[in-house]
Amino acid sequence: MSSTPPSAPLTGFEVFKQAYFNRPAIAMLLLGFSAGVPILLIFSSLGLWLREAGIDRATVTMFSWAALGYSFKFIWSPLVDVLPLPVLDKLGHRRSWLLLSQIFIITAIIIMAMTDPTGATLKIMAMGAVLLGFSAATQDIVIDAYRIESAPSEMQTALSASYVGGYRVGMIVSGAGALYLADFFGSTESVYNYVAWQKTYLIMACVMGVGVLTTLFVLREPVKQSPKQPQSTADYARLVAVFALSVVSFVMIYRMMGGVLPDSKDALLGFLLGAVRFLLSGVAMFVVGYLLVQIGVVKKDVAVKTWIAPITDFFYRYGNQALMLLLLIGLYRISDIVAGNISNLFYQDLGFSKTQIANAVKVVGVIASIGGGFVGGWIAQKIGVMRAMMVGALLACITNLMFIGLFYTPSGVVLVNEQLSLANHVWTLHMELRNVAMYSAVIVDNLAAGLASAVFIAFLSALTSIRFTAVQYALFSSLMTLSPKILGGYSGAIVDATSYPVFFMITFIIGIPVLYLVYWVHKKIPLNGDVAQ
Repeated sequence: MSSTPPSAPLTGFEVFKQAYFNRPAIAMLLLGFSAGVPILLIFSSLGLWLREAGIDRATVTMFSWAALGYSFKFIWSPLVDVLPLPVLDKLGHRRSWLLLSQIFIITAIIIMAMTDPTGATLKIMAMGAVLLGFSAATQDIVIDAYRIESAPSEMQTALSASYVGGYRVGMIVSGAGALYLADFFGSTESVYNYVAWQKTYLIMACVMGVGVLTTLFVLREPVKQSPKQPQSTADYARLVAVFALSVVSFVMIYRMMGGVLPDSKDALLGFLLGAVRFLLSGVAMFVVGYLLVQIGVVKKDVAVKTWIAPITDFFYRYGNQALMLLLLIGLYRISDIVAGNISNLFYQDLGFSKTQIANAVKVVGVIASIGGGFVGGWIAQKIGVMRAMMVGALLACITNLMFIGLFYTPSGVVLVNEQLSLANHVWTLHMELRNVAMYSAVIVDNLAAGLASAVFIAFLSALTSIRFTAVQYALFSSLMTLSPKILGGYSGAIVDATSYPVFFMITFIIGIPVLYLVYWVHKKIPLNGDVAQ
């Protein structure tokens, strides 16, 4: 009787092929690309466009608030999880929401492309940027849910790696690619050309077609999806109404308080007044939502299952320690995100061209961040996630000091004192030193940011309950960027009131308390050998 011979072990290439050359992994690679394109069209590329158009630095950095949709996506993530879309729902629940969000992303980019910020249309530009942030955040919600539901747990690492790789490529295209295109079409720091930026953003809108084609022809609707409570059409409509009215109340209160609170030229006072305005508007939004539920606009049990249950589950599992966890989540990335919000303007003010910035930041920097992510994963396996988080937090604040050194390189002195005359060979040496200093700062900073990001994602994933994966992960990732983005919106005003060295020293100082939070959480919540589950 013959027996079946044992199968030969897979080679390294076969394991790689099995993990990454399959439909779900390819889909996540393409979706990652689709998710990586919008983010820099709101942040760095838009900032350089507005600066070339003559918009003041404080206004430019405030445009980063257009991306606050990423920080509030947990509010409408339950709607995305349960609300069916008419007509489009024939594609399947996840695919229909993906297609809708991608259509709105393309629409928002076109609105921005057709708006010249030098005219009286800056508000239209702001509305387009807000729509882009909201739509891109919605796309992220759906992609996260799709990734979890489309493959078993043993494939999730490969899917996440595919997604991150595609995401970084998308960032290169919308970051470095957009700067290359704007430069190629004829817009420079000295000669602003609106048409050049218009063509650039229209090309970016076309690039988003990759996401649309992926949704239509590559994706397959997941067989297993997170359990959804069946509701009537009226219940769905009421959920949307409560959400819409709450958002409208936020906008109205925010605008009304703009006419009540005094304007201040003092950077610190202006920040405090802005923070009060934002917080009170947020409180008003939640109060309106609560009252609408109380008066019966939507059934209480429906509202509780949609918005409250995922939050109470977290507090039930972690009790008194939940607040410290939320504090750590909200502050862990504050040092590098706030500094990164103004980094492109910093390089531009030092005299670097868009092409130089694109080469250093959008290509070399992104590659360094990818490397930092792999290093972070390796370190986390060796010493544990919490110890790796301590390394990431320490590097994130220390590396900001390199920007102070870059400011004080000899080339910085030349920029400040234009009357300083140097011999040609000395000038050449200074230029080389400036480039070396810039690339060193960019590489080290992005390595640290990539490391911190990778280990922090692992930490957030460990905190998430299986019952509320999409909603809780959206909540954690939203909270992660909320305070950095709010503070980052004032970075231009802080630099105007002080200086770049003082600003980067502030970003170093605000990162120090995070080290204590990581230490405290590691001591108080050591579950699963390292991270709370």
